[in-house]
This record gives sequence, structure tokens and C-alpha cells, in this order.
Amino acid sequence: MDDSSRADLVSFLKVIPPVDFCCIYGSTLHPSNHDKSTMVDYILGVSDPLQWHSENLKMNADHYATWMVLLGGAKLITEVADEIGVGVHFNPFVTWNNKMLKYGVVRMHNLVHDILNWERFYLSGRLQKPVNILLDNLDIENVNSVNLRAALSVALLLLPPKFTEEDLYAKICSLSYMGDLRMLFAEDRNKVKKIVHGQFYSFQSMYKPFLEEYEGQDFLRSSSSGSHQAYILQVGNQNWL
Repeated sequence: MDDSSRADLVSFLKVIPPVDFCCIYGSTLHPSNHDKSTMVDYILGVSDPLQWHSENLKMNADHYATWMVLLGGAKLITEVADEIGVGVHFNPFVTWNNKMLKYGVVRMHNLVHDILNWERFYLSGRLQKPVNILLDNLDIENVNSVNLRAALSVALLLLPPKFTEEDLYAKICSLSYMGDLRMLFAEDRNKVKKIVHGQFYSFQSMYKPFLEEYEGQDFLRSSSSGSHQAYILQVGNQNWL
């Protein structure tokens, strides 16, 4: 992403209350995506969702579903996210600066807890895939290294002794969709493949340090296939969990 595009996406933060963490994800990050009408997906981390939504309702009430605003306001919005949802409240179909946005708001404590413990496996699963971090006051990118290492380890357990890098990233990508009924009915059956193909080099950049570490410990061996990706062989000792 070039500096101009990044600055444009960061500027959205000026029209909402302050946040501690912000990242974007989805097709916006695909290098081959030139569709300017594609929705931009944000995850926003805040210290106190109740207070944040109270302030945002004064600034951007039109971002919210009318029934939630009328029936309970910030309190209802926060309770639904915490008690019924996955700890995240999403405002979809927000029009801003000639773009269509969707943003999810999560309590920072819950974000960190899910990254480290896979409690709900929603945000941790999201952060196992490429994202572009626009604001990170609490060094979530460093905390997320625990999540990436765990995802890699689980994927290795599920893969055969020999596989390609693409196989690896597809397996990592699929972890958060396991047991998701949408993948049986509503979602594109080729969704995982499309995500990996569209962001292969981003996956490679994310997981390369951990693959090199496992190679150094002689848990894995890789060999070039003559293309952009390597073949990976799991060595007998697999005590890397």
C-alpha cells in the first residue's frame, strides 16, 4: 500500500472517537484489487466500548442500526456485542469519502485475550491472515506473534510430511473457518484459495521468521521448487508446540 492510500485510510480515524488500535483487512489489501467500490474493513480497538459508542453516537449516529439507537443506545450496542456476539460490534455499509466502510469495535482487553488464548477465535483468526495495521498504541503487532506461531504449529500438525508453502498458508487460513456453517452454504467454497492467491507474499512475509526458526531447529526443511514458493518437509521430531 502506498503512502497516499494509507493516509487516506488513516484519515477515517479523524471522524470517530480516539482508538488504541486500528487495522484494515480483506480485499482492500489484494495487490490485484483495483475495484474502488470494494468495501474497506476496519477493526478498531478501544479501552471502553460503552464510552466509545456513547461518543460515536453523538458524532455518527447514522452509522448504527436505527433500532439499536432507539431501544438502548450505547448500552445495548455493547451488551449485544459482549453477550450475544463475539465481543465485536460491527457497523456495516458506512459511506465515507466516496467509500463504503465496515468497522468493528472491540474492547482492547478482549482483543489481547483472544489473540493469546483463542477464546472466541474470531479476531485471533482474523489476525492470522494479512492485515494492514494503521494505528497500534499498545504494540498488538508484537503480541500477535504468539498467535501466528500457534497458527503455524497447528497447521503443521494437520499437514502431511511434505507440502508447499501455498498448502501451508491455505491450512492456516482455513483454521478460522473450521466449523463455520457459512462455508457450507453462504460463503464461496474457494474463499481460502482466493485469499491465499491474492495475498501470497503477505502470508510469506508474516510467517517467514517462524519457518526460518523451525528450520534452524531442524524441525523443517525447505527446498525451492523453481517458482515463487518452496516445498517444505517436516522432519521426524515434531515437538514444536
